[in-house]
Amino acid sequence: MRVLLLALASALIAASLPAQVIPSPLVAASATTVQRPSLEGTPGDYHAENFRFGSGETLRDLKLHYLTLGTPHRSAAGHVDNAVLLLHGTGGNAHTLFAQQFAGVLFGPGQPLDIAKFYLIFPDDIGHGESAKPSDGLHMRFPKYDYDDMVRSQHQMLVEGLHVDHLRLILGTSMGCMQTFVWGETYTGFADALMPLACQASSVSGRNRMMRYMAIEDVESDPAWLGGEYTSEPTEGLRGANEMLLIMGSAPLVMQKAAPTRAAAEEYVDKYLARTSASTDANNLIYYMDASRNYDPSAHLDRITIPVMWVNSADDYINPPELGLAEQLVRNMPYARFRIIPIGPDTRGHGKDTSAALWQADLVELLKRSERHS
Repeated sequence: MRVLLLALASALIAASLPAQVIPSPLVAASATTVQRPSLEGTPGDYHAENFRFGSGETLRDLKLHYLTLGTPHRSAAGHVDNAVLLLHGTGGNAHTLFAQQFAGVLFGPGQPLDIAKFYLIFPDDIGHGESAKPSDGLHMRFPKYDYDDMVRSQHQMLVEGLHVDHLRLILGTSMGCMQTFVWGETYTGFADALMPLACQASSVSGRNRMMRYMAIEDVESDPAWLGGEYTSEPTEGLRGANEMLLIMGSAPLVMQKAAPTRAAAEEYVDKYLARTSASTDANNLIYYMDASRNYDPSAHLDRITIPVMWVNSADDYINPPELGLAEQLVRNMPYARFRIIPIGPDTRGHGKDTSAALWQADLVELLKRSERHS
């Protein structure tokens, strides 16, 4: 299900002008060969006792797993001033953003998020990775979490578990992109800057919700699902769901390059389905595909008064540019900028957010702009 992960980002930013839409043109700096930093990460677990979800359900012990890179630094006033929260996409985990095309461009010496300077925090969201999830045993009795619950648990983990009282930056891809907007309007002033990559700041509706709904229905309509109490995965339902996810995360140009013949196209699908079916739990998929059901930050975007660099891609099937939503909503945030990265040989549709070379210059500019803003 990793194909659905991710989102994207980039933008050419100028001084501290008010909100504006940046025309789609130029894509940021080309990739350079870099020495990949050691990316094992320091693992940790935070346990939130009697965590109450927005649904009213309570979990006695909500385990939240995370990885960190770097060391926290405190200002003279005692506040952490170099922490960066990096949020993965649907179906991903803390390791998702350790990929070479992301970490190898951002985390090394002299790079935008050099781990010698920044303290990077990568949570496994609720329902993902090594954090608490339906497949741990509760199955469909697991609390019906949503993005608000995820963000609230992240905040609690930071403050109580890691003793981080401030963030230099929140950067999120896809689902993490949407969570970035929730963070900005829920915990105003907690972060200096936001970089949401590959999402909309409005409800998940239209074709986006249709695709999610169909993936969920594929699983739940499989007789082998047994209301979530299966002893072996409902293979037919999962196959249908993963086929939907393949289309959701795809882009015509990159797929044509990857599979230029009929045989190559069929082999690509077969390998993808074999890989994702082996690594996807049906109940987990239902939960994380449905977690966006009540997401809609559009009414309160004016609460976000810190610098924002929001980037989508022209070939993103999940967030197609013809909707024009971002161009309207970015104006509700006084220091936000939006850019669409045009289709090109290096774009990857919804997954282009992990190709950090495309937008690393925009990240550098955002960090400078937010430093001046504060």
